[in-house]
Amino acid sequence: MAFDWSFYLLKLFRMLINKVSIGGFLSGLENIVLRLPALEDGMAVFRLVENCPPLDINSSYCNLLQCSHFANTSVAAEVRGDVLGFISGYVIPGRPDTLFVWQVAVAEEARGLGLASRMLAHILTRPHCKDIAYLETTITQDNQASRALFKGLAKNLSADFESSGWMDKDVHFDGQHDTEALIRIGPFNSHG
Repeated sequence: MAFDWSFYLLKLFRMLINKVSIGGFLSGLENIVLRLPALEDGMAVFRLVENCPPLDINSSYCNLLQCSHFANTSVAAEVRGDVLGFISGYVIPGRPDTLFVWQVAVAEEARGLGLASRMLAHILTRPHCKDIAYLETTITQDNQASRALFKGLAKNLSADFESSGWMDKDVHFDGQHDTEALIRIGPFNSHG
């Protein structure tokens, strides 16, 4: 059975089109539009996460739900119709003051521009998040980029940054996944 290169060639072609049409790989955030995700973004999000190791790949169905059921607490970042960034989050049931950030994904060509920080700020300033005073997420020990992102957010919000053990590699993941530390940022007032 021959390997089908068409997906990779199409991806390379899109990157070249973006390079020409934007004037080089993204030079700044001015061309990036942040918006509520829509159901139709689900597969683009799935492909984005696939290309963002070490992120866990969820089912495409999960990404479709994130883009629809959790749209008010998630964000899509796009340039000319291509999704280059995505954050999924939700308000924790029974804790209406706490936003849980599930996943942060930024395409390689959009990294280093502060896009993840901008997407987080975008979510926190939405009317749906007006009562949010805490943000939680989980991070593995080796994911220093995520740790730096959320430490920077805590600093920008003048809020505490706390890290504690939560999902243990052996107890919760049966040895199949690294331990996830629970990160808690807050209290803060993102609308004040």
